[in-house]
Amino acid sequence: MKKIIIALCLLVVATTAIHAKNSEAIDNHYFSVAENLSIFNSLFKQLNIHYVDSIPVTDVMQKGINGMLNAIDPYTVYIPTNEEENFNLMTKGEYAGIGTVISKRGKYIMANEVYKDMPADKAGIKNGYVFIKVDDTSLIDVTTQKASELLRGTAGTKLTLTYKTDTLANEQTVDIVREHIYINPIRYYGMLNDSVGYIFLSNFTQNCADEVKKALLDLRSKGMQNLIFDLRNNPGGYLTDAVDICNFFMKKDEVVVTTKGKNGEVLSVYKTDKEPIALNLPMVVLVNEHSASASEIVSGALQDTDRSVIMGERTYGKGLVQSTFPVAFDGQLKVTIAKYYIPSGRCIQAIKYSPDPKQSPSYIPDSLTTQFKTRNGRIVRDGRGITPDIASQNDSIKGLLFHLLEQYKISDFALNYVKENPTAPAMEQFELTNNDFVAFKNMVLQSNFKFNSYSQDIIVKLVEMTKLEECYDANKALIDSLQANLKQQNAPALDSIQTQITQYLTAEIAKHYYYQWGEMYHILKTDKVVKEALTLFADKKRYESILAQPQK
Repeated sequence: MKKIIIALCLLVVATTAIHAKNSEAIDNHYFSVAENLSIFNSLFKQLNIHYVDSIPVTDVMQKGINGMLNAIDPYTVYIPTNEEENFNLMTKGEYAGIGTVISKRGKYIMANEVYKDMPADKAGIKNGYVFIKVDDTSLIDVTTQKASELLRGTAGTKLTLTYKTDTLANEQTVDIVREHIYINPIRYYGMLNDSVGYIFLSNFTQNCADEVKKALLDLRSKGMQNLIFDLRNNPGGYLTDAVDICNFFMKKDEVVVTTKGKNGEVLSVYKTDKEPIALNLPMVVLVNEHSASASEIVSGALQDTDRSVIMGERTYGKGLVQSTFPVAFDGQLKVTIAKYYIPSGRCIQAIKYSPDPKQSPSYIPDSLTTQFKTRNGRIVRDGRGITPDIASQNDSIKGLLFHLLEQYKISDFALNYVKENPTAPAMEQFELTNNDFVAFKNMVLQSNFKFNSYSQDIIVKLVEMTKLEECYDANKALIDSLQANLKQQNAPALDSIQTQITQYLTAEIAKHYYYQWGEMYHILKTDKVVKEALTLFADKKRYESILAQPQK
């Protein structure tokens, strides 16, 4: 009995000591917080009093706040009240304006894309138009951010837009009334053949699940028996909508994702709460390296439950959850509060962040990832995103095609084509001919296009160095011959990628004629990953074998 009493006494003493130690650590932490806040306040006060010039307080403090938060992770950010509209656009897909995507080209602001039936479209603004002024404020040599601020505003207010149809045209003006602009996160959906439906979800904006449901039901009414759900380049968004979308394809009361906060404490368990509408629909989910966050929840949950084949590239690997909290003067703090874990129990966060400035962010190596199993026993791993069941990707944009896009030759030809052909055929019937490619090739050859941009830059440097070292004259003939040889290869170089050029020209012109919907329709016709998904659906045994329990 004495031994038991002594043991209990020792346990009480040890527990008390641990509690005291923890309390001391907590006290030290809060003292450190108070101390550093006091130092910061005192430092800025002295700086403001004694610095030789007036200090731009807002800008300096904004940089200080951003510097502090950047030391945590790239997702923890301060959103001042003047940036709330941009935040709403990213999260809700809504803003008030005229409905255009703009870009900067030289000193000009241009309409890169006009949304169908939005104020700019109704006012006759077309892709490629040059914006000169908003009311009395010039847009020449301003940033796209500044131009966006001038074009946006309160719904119902009017602006006068001065524009040109191109840089050489005469100026025109039009009055446009701003409206609430809603950008549908579904960029395209439709039947790819008699049995396969396709949905492309570009963002997980608020209530995007409702849009997906509408598309699903419409496709099913048109005879859909298989679905390609495209999440490529989807950066994520609302977690609840990701869960609702999974609910369309998974049984009621199934776990989709669990969030865990400090010390692994479970914060929330998100389950499907409705009966599914497409439980047995064969699916392929497309992902790539830019599919992140909510995209990885959906693709990961469907993979872990063996509900869908995942095809494409390994995803981004964002397994961190953010929430927003109000701060002073109507600002918001978006802060990382948890990590999420998909049904197999794995977290797919790829980068380890630490608030300790001595530790740099680092990728979790494959050798340190942990093995998990799907419902059917297939091997999956945590870290580094979602690895697809079938690896597949489209050709990357490189070389000559990259330079054609970079130097606006594709968009320039599209603008000229639409001016010369103002009447468009039906979207499904539109296609370019070989003569159209020849016209494009001649336009490029007669322009100031740099075919061998990198090579020419090196030759320019070579000329400079040979002149500096006084050996240019001796090598001039050789340099001139090299330049001539490169120029002779221009036409054959264009011919060698005629197929890719025609694909990009077709999509760009289709955007002018048929808006975003038509652009996507023609992109999909030549999408290699989509074609591979169609091939998989045609091979039912292969599809089923990918999701089946592994042979022992």
